[in-house]
Amino acid sequence: MSQPESQAASPRSGLAVGEFCIALGALALAAVILWQTFEIPVSPLYAKVGPTVMPLFTAFGMGLLGALLMVSALRGGWQTDDEKETTPDKVALVWVAAGLILNVLLISQTGFALASIVLFVCTARGFGSRAIVRDALIGLAFALVAYFGFAKTLGINIGAGIIENLLERVFFGSTPN
Repeated sequence: MSQPESQAASPRSGLAVGEFCIALGALALAAVILWQTFEIPVSPLYAKVGPTVMPLFTAFGMGLLGALLMVSALRGGWQTDDEKETTPDKVALVWVAAGLILNVLLISQTGFALASIVLFVCTARGFGSRAIVRDALIGLAFALVAYFGFAKTLGINIGAGIIENLLERVFFGSTPN
């Protein structure tokens, strides 16, 4: 044991800057969700439950999470001393960031499924996976469930592309609008 037990059991104090920034980000996101929720037009036909209920729950939950993270950051943060000394894996961060950027750039040209496959493969690579084909197939499965869940269940087209149009023709005899 490198530390006496009395030191190991003492609570950390002081501001944890990194954790504080994450808490601020969560609070800012909650504020944006709340602001955008109040921008949603609500028909007077809705008696109690309308289109703003779930976004309000989300904003409240995100705000609560941000507040709890803020308290933790002000008390010294949630990372252990060993975690604070570890340097971030910059290569993994680049893979995940590249996946997010490519997803945004590709979604309108290639469709939701292909853009999501790229995102999934890059993120999996960032976490250490080298099985590109397996990751692409898993990403495709998740993307198609999400796409057809939105397209068929909710009637919302989130970006039809080559794969979506082909599957629409094969299984439903039509193409999305």
